[in-house]
Amino acid sequence: MNDWGTVSAVVGVLLTLAQIAIVVIALLVLPGGRRPQTAMAWLLLVLALPFLGFALFLLLGRNTVGRKRRAQQAEVNAAILAAAPLAQIDSGTEADRDDHSPLVHGLAHLNRTLGVLPFTTGNSVELTDDYAGCVEAMRQEVASATDYVHVQFYISAWDEVTAPFFEELVRATQRGVTVRFLFDHLGSRGIPVYKELIRKLEGTDILWAPMLPIRPFKGEFRRPDLRNHRKILVVDGRVAFSGSLNLIEPCYDKPKNQKLGRAWVELMARVEGPAVQELNVVFATDWLAETGERLEELVAAIPPAPAARPGAVKDVGLQVVPSGPGFVTENNLRLFTNMIYSAERRLSLTSPYFVPDDSLLYAVTTAAQRGVDVELFVGATADQFMVSHAQRSYYDTLLVAGVRIWLYPEPFVLHAKHFTVDDDLAVVGSSNMDMRSFALNYEVVMMLTGTGVVDQLRVVQDRYRSLSTELTLDAWRARSRGERALDNLMRLTATVQ
Repeated sequence: MNDWGTVSAVVGVLLTLAQIAIVVIALLVLPGGRRPQTAMAWLLLVLALPFLGFALFLLLGRNTVGRKRRAQQAEVNAAILAAAPLAQIDSGTEADRDDHSPLVHGLAHLNRTLGVLPFTTGNSVELTDDYAGCVEAMRQEVASATDYVHVQFYISAWDEVTAPFFEELVRATQRGVTVRFLFDHLGSRGIPVYKELIRKLEGTDILWAPMLPIRPFKGEFRRPDLRNHRKILVVDGRVAFSGSLNLIEPCYDKPKNQKLGRAWVELMARVEGPAVQELNVVFATDWLAETGERLEELVAAIPPAPAARPGAVKDVGLQVVPSGPGFVTENNLRLFTNMIYSAERRLSLTSPYFVPDDSLLYAVTTAAQRGVDVELFVGATADQFMVSHAQRSYYDTLLVAGVRIWLYPEPFVLHAKHFTVDDDLAVVGSSNMDMRSFALNYEVVMMLTGTGVVDQLRVVQDRYRSLSTELTLDAWRARSRGERALDNLMRLTATVQ
């Protein structure tokens, strides 16, 4: 055997040993601390393509944000528990125990155990699905700010639609108001006008920072697909907004979308009352993580009583539930599954990306199988190829179980995230019903109680239904084998986390 043959044989043996080692390590390591379906997806990838699978696992296999951020989360949680105003609010809720069902108290206890923040009463909530109207409403609140404004949006852009809002922020700083602004680094960086946003911010007195930045040369690197997906605005601790809307033009500043008329459909909640400070606490946690500045004094003040506003629902029970890699308990998933299992008559779900894990899928299909009227609103078109096809892979199971699926018409992208249970329980927020939102994204949702707020959401759901086309099982099963194969392949990629 010549020298080249010897080298080739040695390399072949080493590669075989490396492949065996990778497989053995995968079998021993991957199942730990992961959902079985996620571990199985990783194992299949590593077994099929050992070296590529191993490389992808090193890049994407861990969703931790580091000890420092987790320590900060624990630190803020401890400060919240010690904060007198929140303790008083919580004790007040306990005094009103007879005013709420055992179900609500059980869910509130779950949320408090997982996410620290208490269930509050006496809130005022106003829902809006008017995109431009919501941006204008936020601008008007900033115009009345006297102390501070906290702005946090996953995707942010200074464009023709949001310019009045940003200009109002600048005017606020000019009269002495402190404006703090957070946006997701990679989420916003993909927008065509990102450089213009940074250039304009640098010319203002707005205090700003990117969330979860990827800057290897500054020692800032982590799993690149972790995102801070929250959307929050707080003005003076008096009023807050939260929901699904990003701070950007409704076609996301992309010429192709604008040409097609592909606009995003959103839902936001305007909140007054004690829950305002809970949203402020979530902002303060992320601000501390990104800047090191502590805002305990600002989040400790008790918000004023809600003002009388036409169209707002009064006396709403509300609990803010943060979730994300800073928590290890998947707070949003646990809340969602518990609420869905509690449904007795009607369950209406709206999620642009419906890619459930087994527990959520079982909750939804079980509800339908035990006679609950279950409906799911999704878009007929989606803005993300892989997620869209992964979502479609669940339609057959849902339809067989009796879930009615409504397809919101093209070219619009139904991006709102909310659901109602029976007549007096709802969720509104930033979280999709997908595995990314449960494990990889920082999210914030609000659990809402009361018939008034559910009635407002029913108006929105009725409008969706009037515009949508119902998907039938026969029509769905008529699609081609190629489409089915693609859907199933994308379903597998969705579980590799």
